[in-house]
Amino acid sequence: MAKRRVETMEENRAKLIAAARKAFAEKGYSAASMDELTAEVGLTRGALYHNFGDKRGLLAAVVDQIDSEMASRAQEIGVLADDDWKGLLAEGAAYIEMALVPEVQRIVLLDGPAVLGDPSKWPSQSSCLRATKQTVERLIAQKTLKPVDAEAAARLLSGAALNAALWVAASDEPRHVLPKAVETFQALASGLLMKA
Repeated sequence: MAKRRVETMEENRAKLIAAARKAFAEKGYSAASMDELTAEVGLTRGALYHNFGDKRGLLAAVVDQIDSEMASRAQEIGVLADDDWKGLLAEGAAYIEMALVPEVQRIVLLDGPAVLGDPSKWPSQSSCLRATKQTVERLIAQKTLKPVDAEAAARLLSGAALNAALWVAASDEPRHVLPKAVETFQALASGLLMKA
């Protein structure tokens, strides 16, 4: 019986996240109605409060889900590259390019920071940072990158990609800004390369 209750709670949580993701993408955080959202999935506001505390908690769960998907997608793209260095550049560029996806743009890059604060403190960004640090450590060990502090380099690279994505999302002309953001991110990252 307890197992069924846990399954029901997980199902309710998943329903609320899916409905919120749709509502936040279509209407934005501030215009999304929690009454409409809960009614759409056949739940009460009590279920929302029980699972997320409030609307802000629900946004945090949605942002975490989407940002984690973004990081996974960027890593998948990076793995396709010929080597770790090209993979690192491809991951950063892919993350920045996702700023053109309307759902990502509105929820993660515009509403997320406005409501949840500094994205570098989000749990999803922490896991992305760990992956970047591991790649930087490998590149330093391979003597591809200068022997700098791996955590500092990872934080600066992750921060550059995140801020470039934020810039693209907030721009009046995202498609015009995107190539400049990617090119400059890659130029900054190249400053870490070991000189021959």
